[in-house]
Amino acid sequence: MKKLLLLILTITVAHAVSAQITTPQPSPFSKIEQKAGLTDITLEYSRPSMRGRTIFGDLEPYGEIWRTGANSRTKITFSTEVTVGGKTLEAGSYAIFTKPGKDSWDVYFYTEANGNGEPAEWDDSKVAAMVNIEVYPLPMSIETFTITFDDLTNDSVVLGIMWEKTYIGVPIDLPTDNMVLASINHAMNGTPTANDYYNAAVYYLQENKNIERAKEWIDKAVSMAGDNVPFWQLRQQSLIYAKAGDKAGAIAIAKKGIVAAEAAGNQDYVKLNKDSLAEWGAM
Repeated sequence: MKKLLLLILTITVAHAVSAQITTPQPSPFSKIEQKAGLTDITLEYSRPSMRGRTIFGDLEPYGEIWRTGANSRTKITFSTEVTVGGKTLEAGSYAIFTKPGKDSWDVYFYTEANGNGEPAEWDDSKVAAMVNIEVYPLPMSIETFTITFDDLTNDSVVLGIMWEKTYIGVPIDLPTDNMVLASINHAMNGTPTANDYYNAAVYYLQENKNIERAKEWIDKAVSMAGDNVPFWQLRQQSLIYAKAGDKAGAIAIAKKGIVAAEAAGNQDYVKLNKDSLAEWGAM
């Protein structure tokens, strides 16, 4: 019995000695994944908070390189090449360093993405791109350092950096158009499907490209659908006809679209088509 009690006491003491206290990180890690156009972007960074401190011009002095966050270097990864400040960044990972200023910041995309803090020796040859960005003063304070993906379009995204009462937005241009056109050309040189024709036509409509070519492609997509043309295809076909200057054709197709949308129970598309008919003077 004594041996059993001694064993239990030993295990209890050993567990107490090995136990570790877990506390929240002062600058918690954040990982954001964003699809922009056809580019996958991943951002990894740590987020310090103000905690009553003056940040820019004090904790982070003006005119000095900053890791743009806390702990490990802030890292951004692109699945395709992108363009920043007129410079092409190849697909891959980059550390984001900044040099805050009162009126503008210098933002650096540094090829040595891993590590903690600023490099022991700054190497200009590792700066893949640098851009100077004007500071936008915020009307309120942002307590916790925040990086966002703003103003998403098919061809661009803005990397937003904000803390305290400061916001800067770094424009990043994406190669979406070249990638889509290459995809369209590849499909059209093979055996295009109805979806290929439809997607190509809608892309040309949305991006203000050759509308006659878009009309040709949407007609092929609709003809391949036979007697069961989806209401959303009829909607896009009517818009393409209208943009091509064939208002009579657009009106006739929109009326078919209303019937198809009502049959599918989609009142949103019924309204969209009726609004277009009113715009085209048919209601």
